Amino acid sequence: MTLIATAMLIAGGGIGMVPVSTWAQSTPVMRGLPDFSELVEQVGPSVVNIRTTQKVRMRQGSEIDQQAEFQEFLRRFFGAPGVDPRRDPRNGGPQGDGEPEQQRGLGSGFILSADGYVMTNAHVVNGADEVYVTLTDKREFKARLVGADLRTDVAVVKIEAGGLPAVKIGDVSRLKVGEWVMAIGSPFGLDNSVTAGIVSAKARDTGDFLPFIQTDVAINPGNSGGPLINLRGEVVGINSQILSRSGGFMGISFSIPIDEAIRVSDQLRASGRVSRGRIGVQIDQVPKDVAESLGMAKPAGALVRAVEAGGPADKAGFEAGDVITRFDGKVIEKASDLPRLVGNTKPGTKSVAQVMRRGALRDIAVVVADTPAPGKAAAIAADERSTPGVPAPFGLTVVDLTDAQKRDLKIKGGVRIERAEGAAAAAGLRADDVILAIGNKEVTDARQFLAVLKQLDRTKIVNVLFRRGDLAQYALLRPTKEQ
Repeated sequence: MTLIATAMLIAGGGIGMVPVSTWAQSTPVMRGLPDFSELVEQVGPSVVNIRTTQKVRMRQGSEIDQQAEFQEFLRRFFGAPGVDPRRDPRNGGPQGDGEPEQQRGLGSGFILSADGYVMTNAHVVNGADEVYVTLTDKREFKARLVGADLRTDVAVVKIEAGGLPAVKIGDVSRLKVGEWVMAIGSPFGLDNSVTAGIVSAKARDTGDFLPFIQTDVAINPGNSGGPLINLRGEVVGINSQILSRSGGFMGISFSIPIDEAIRVSDQLRASGRVSRGRIGVQIDQVPKDVAESLGMAKPAGALVRAVEAGGPADKAGFEAGDVITRFDGKVIEKASDLPRLVGNTKPGTKSVAQVMRRGALRDIAVVVADTPAPGKAAAIAADERSTPGVPAPFGLTVVDLTDAQKRDLKIKGGVRIERAEGAAAAAGLRADDVILAIGNKEVTDARQFLAVLKQLDRTKIVNVLFRRGDLAQYALLRPTKEQ
């Protein structure tokens, strides 16, 4: 006799019978917890401990470092130098400020190649006089710094050894949120400590140059520079940062994606430095109300706050107030996307940016540069005045710019605010701001500014592109009863 198991479903006040086989097809299958022991055996020998020394001079009254293992913790999270408690005068140690001491720093790393190239974090080796790498078989080597890139926090060191167990590099694009991952490192100097967790988020934007992998893997001082490993035994990231109110692990850790790190390490190994593209603009996020006033469907892109004088963007025709929506065909969802796309572009490349300018899209070709060129727009002197102020709607009084002011600011037109009251003051405008455009129309002088205002529907919100010092930004003038 064959029995068919069924499950009861209550729907619309009635009870229906559904075969368990059908029910199971729509229900996720719970899998067992992974066993990381084989991964540890496979990858563990490729993980190294990194110890650094730095010559410092003792100073009376300097902070006490209670444990040598906390040196990296102090430097990374508090920026404070530590001292050996046995040398501190308050602990009976010798006083004076002339005897050299050795400051210890601890971190982790992993072997990139069998001939001795090791990857770690730049902050682990930054400022070190000497770097030592210890393998799991307890052999210790004095390492040579190949190169470090502080912007991405990636560094490569070299030890004179051969036949070393190199890690396998994984594909970050295959990494999924919720996937199990494992970290191996030396937290607080405890060599080859293993922790595990899941991927909490990908491409997490923390304001740094790279988007991070967020996990809940326990990462503590000393784990920095160690590998983040998937269940296939491949390195998918470098453990770099934690989000913490106490300085200890609180469930949020960040790792540098390994594809980005390898791109940096290849350049470090080839030339000792990273060549990174730039176009010379200062950018910001696009606020929702500004996006709406420009006719954009949603707030996206990078708002150009300032254009470096004589830089690539300046030569190409970018203007403060432009919103860069695409770069080389790639969509700019948020402002931080732009420096990453430009930075990964080879200097000398001619790229095309799509720009929203005063409500209309246009393409601008720009040659990506490498080395920054100094340049700063001059601010308007407080005592510089032109013709008497012209009263305007929204509580504004404006004056024309002198030719000298236009040259200093590297602009062709605009008006300077002499007084801002009412709606203008409420929008954040103030004296000496320079209005470049209003209602998506470029401003040339005070007379033209007034003419533009007369054509605007002042019962609706009006956007104003203005310059304050070196930076351009938007303000929104809202209708008031006084108008």
